[in-house]
Amino acid sequence: AIIKTALPNMDREAKEEYFVVIQAKDMGGHMGGLSGTTTVTITLTDVNDNPPKFAQSLYHFSVMEDVALGEAIGRVKANDLDIGENAKSSYDIIEGDGMDVFEITTDAQTQDGIIRVRKPLDFETKKSYTLKVEAANIHIDPRFISGGPFKDTATVKIVVEDADEPPVFSSPTYLLEVHENAAINSVIGQVTAHDPDVSSSPIRFSIDRHTDLERQFNINAEDGKLTLATPLDRETNMWHNITIVATETRNHSQVSRVPVAIKVLDVNDNAPEFASEPEAFLCENGKPGQVIQIVSAIDKDDPKNGHYFLYSLLPEMVNNPNFTIKKNEDNTLSILAKHSGFSRQKQEVYLLPIIISDSGNPPMSSTSTLTIRVCGCSSDGIVQSCNVEAYVLPIGLSMGALIAILACIILLLVIVVLFVTLRRHKNEPLIIKDDEDVRENIIRYDDEGGGEEDTEAFDIATLQNPDGINGFLPRKDIKPDLQFMPR
Repeated sequence: AIIKTALPNMDREAKEEYFVVIQAKDMGGHMGGLSGTTTVTITLTDVNDNPPKFAQSLYHFSVMEDVALGEAIGRVKANDLDIGENAKSSYDIIEGDGMDVFEITTDAQTQDGIIRVRKPLDFETKKSYTLKVEAANIHIDPRFISGGPFKDTATVKIVVEDADEPPVFSSPTYLLEVHENAAINSVIGQVTAHDPDVSSSPIRFSIDRHTDLERQFNINAEDGKLTLATPLDRETNMWHNITIVATETRNHSQVSRVPVAIKVLDVNDNAPEFASEPEAFLCENGKPGQVIQIVSAIDKDDPKNGHYFLYSLLPEMVNNPNFTIKKNEDNTLSILAKHSGFSRQKQEVYLLPIIISDSGNPPMSSTSTLTIRVCGCSSDGIVQSCNVEAYVLPIGLSMGALIAILACIILLLVIVVLFVTLRRHKNEPLIIKDDEDVRENIIRYDDEGGGEEDTEAFDIATLQNPDGINGFLPRKDIKPDLQFMPR
């Protein structure tokens, strides 16, 4: 069975599905034959035969002037009766006074047109914008082009509302210059700011003291003039970076900040001096006119044309018979000997005062004394010794040998001291300790004697003369021939 359409220009948007009942009979459809029926569902497929159509011809939106860039401010919608790919549309801003300020993109899910902000808005500059927005089908069927353009337009009006904005400085950054000898309270520069709102608020200025811990600068709160609070020294700090704060007096929450760089300009306030310790060495076997030393000078100042130093001797040293000076092209100074025959034994050290001046305006100068030591040198001019003591020492006796000799002498002295100390300890007499003193060992008895009448206890004569027992009584009027050692 073949099913054919009975109506021309069938419209899916009017009716998408049709249900057809088909009956089949046998016996050629005569009486008595059997039959069967079935239902056929016919669905019309979509073609892009409908253009997009905006729901309204005019859209109104309002936005605050401090809105963030890229934020959506409104949506527009162009409806399409088709479905699927045939219903997809793209949105564009085709004309208007805000083409560079706004943009429109398509929401892939809802097929809405989203209007976003591209550039900052300013109520005080422009309060409203008018845009013409177009929606066009992405996929177009060539068979239906004759049916008309597959797109639609609408007008969008955007009103900018005023917002309380912080102060605006006249410049995003400031660069100020001041000489290092500037007087205290002198004005070194000025910053300006204004309130961009219609109801302009007065501005007060201040310094963020976290960026000026030493409080070297002050600012006038009314007009923003910066003044110097403490002296500046370029040689200590050439740049100062501070932050200025501007605050609205009517609304203290509206605050703006701006960086200010202050460059300290150089002033010739430092005298030149020798770059290193002013000391030179002169060989005894040197020749007249020999260059003893080449010295250079430094200056803490930094002139634009570079340093140029002038060297000279003190007036009383200009005609000295020993040394002279010579300025070199590289801004250094050479010290020369006028004669030979210097001797450490005659004079070991010479002092040569030198005046160094710079080319500043006004010039600064200082006097530095160069110490020239007379030294013993080898035949090729290498300094070996600069002391008189070393000169009179025997040849070949090195410093190591002298140290060894001194160490031996000290060791001998220590041994002698120890020996004397030990001898003194041996000659000291023996001292009886207090606990061994026999005078303290007194023994007491409780027995009582019998008195004078007690003659039986012991013989008193024996005690008086122990030798009387043997009948020998020594004479006391003559010296004995033999001395008996006490028992």
